[in-house]
Amino acid sequence: MNARTPVDQTASLLSGSPLDPFDIIGSCLAVQQAWLLQPERMATIIQSLMLDISRVHERFVRTRLGCSSEPAVATIPYDERFQDPVWIHQPGFSYLKEIYLLYSRLLEDAIHTTWNVGPGRRRRAAFWTRQWLDAIAPTNYFWSNPEALQRSIVSRGLSVLQGLQNWLRDVAVGDIRMVEPDAFAVGHSLATTPGQVVLRNDLVELIQYAPTTQQVHTVPIVLIAPWVNKYYILDLSPRNSLVRYLIDQGFTVFVTSWRNPGPEAQGVTLADYLLDGIRPVLIAARAICGVPQVHATGYCLGGTALAMLLAWFGADPTDRAANPVAHWTTFTTLVDFNDPGEIGVFLNESSFDFLRRRMATTGYLDGATMAWAFRLLRPNNLIWHYVVHSYLYGEDLPPSDVLFWNCDNTRMPAAMHEFYLRELYLNNRLIQPGTLEIGGRRLDLGTITQPLYAVGAEQDHIAPWRQTFRLCGAVGGSVRYVLATSGHILGIINPPVDPPKRRFWLGDATGQFDPDTWLETIPKVPGSWWEDWSRWLSERCGPFVSPPSLGNAQYPPLQAAPGQYVLES
Repeated sequence: MNARTPVDQTASLLSGSPLDPFDIIGSCLAVQQAWLLQPERMATIIQSLMLDISRVHERFVRTRLGCSSEPAVATIPYDERFQDPVWIHQPGFSYLKEIYLLYSRLLEDAIHTTWNVGPGRRRRAAFWTRQWLDAIAPTNYFWSNPEALQRSIVSRGLSVLQGLQNWLRDVAVGDIRMVEPDAFAVGHSLATTPGQVVLRNDLVELIQYAPTTQQVHTVPIVLIAPWVNKYYILDLSPRNSLVRYLIDQGFTVFVTSWRNPGPEAQGVTLADYLLDGIRPVLIAARAICGVPQVHATGYCLGGTALAMLLAWFGADPTDRAANPVAHWTTFTTLVDFNDPGEIGVFLNESSFDFLRRRMATTGYLDGATMAWAFRLLRPNNLIWHYVVHSYLYGEDLPPSDVLFWNCDNTRMPAAMHEFYLRELYLNNRLIQPGTLEIGGRRLDLGTITQPLYAVGAEQDHIAPWRQTFRLCGAVGGSVRYVLATSGHILGIINPPVDPPKRRFWLGDATGQFDPDTWLETIPKVPGSWWEDWSRWLSERCGPFVSPPSLGNAQYPPLQAAPGQYVLES
């Protein structure tokens, strides 16, 4: 019998403890214990580290003597922290950078190769260690950041003064701001496409947009926005509004604008969002346009919900025939949560219990909590970048419409979010036919036979594209899959420009589960996938007819876009 050391006992004790709900201390102690039990491997790594350190010292001496020398530790090309030539050519800063990178990579590699520790704990230990390593990077501190020092000299200290003012501004609001809160105004500089709210209930408003062409396709497009954020990511400034693009292509467009729930919505369930939110929206769009079916498009959670609703229709023969969706599109949508990406570090039984207890006291999950979780997934880009540029460089915040939207947080009803986390993320029941029950029906994605256009994003850290690809093999209809470059937002908000800024892969993926095999046979195409999607839609959305009215007698116009719910805090 193996004796349990105090470290091992502490790690086990903390696992699932309210003192460590996200398994930060427990996972790190477990990795540490595993290495202490492998002295031979540890000795080998330390020996290799000493050799690497000697090479860094040797390069420092050579550069101090004026001799040219290649870096002892190479910088990753896309790591913006060390792009300044000073980090290569100035001996002191070069030495500091290389020692930091050397130890950082050693720790991360050691964690990922730890024996006798499960992959989940290794991933969590690596994630939280990375948070610490990113925080102590020399670029984050004034006296070890050459650009900050240079700017202070050139500006005669004004950059330092401005940085102090920026820091005091953020201290006052308790946040590291990415954009000024008054940089944009919804309904004035964002979400400006003309339209009318034609349906409103306790969950959602449905906005119908005014046409810009003399004729439109018969079948309308209904955009199902995720309720984890506000809908206007689909209607940002005119130059990158997906809504405006579709209207200009001759489509009638509707979009969901979800209500930002408060404590009164504590008992609202995921089934409510599907059956009392998305279903009436689809029926309303169908009635206004006078067509038997519509095209539905779901973004992120909106796509997951749309897949669930289509499977709900498919579970009953009567509803299957009356399904209001003729064909559908998903953007960065997960239905298989077996490997949800880095967000998985926050999800285990103890963290689920922690969040459940927290939501029980408030009635919802606060949007700021979720926003910070997503920022921790990319700390250098979404946290430390703004610390450096705002506080050390004294720069003004950039006027980015995407960042403004990203900071416009929404809340999640407790019952809905608890069910979503437990049944989809923890138990992964949606991908398993007949195991997830919604509204009295067991869901099977294989009953969905409508043609699908699915889009993933190559650098998506929220919905990894290889997991979104699993949808292709889970549904029963034909699938055209697109893999866009960039991430969860910019991979989707990707308007055509000349010359093209981004690229994409696309091809048939019907019945396929293996993303890498699919990708091997697909050429990379320059440009925006929006244009291919528009052609795909045009082939399926019917002939051109005169535009329908904004609303009708059954669904009269209630308010000009962007409506009421998007403006509620």
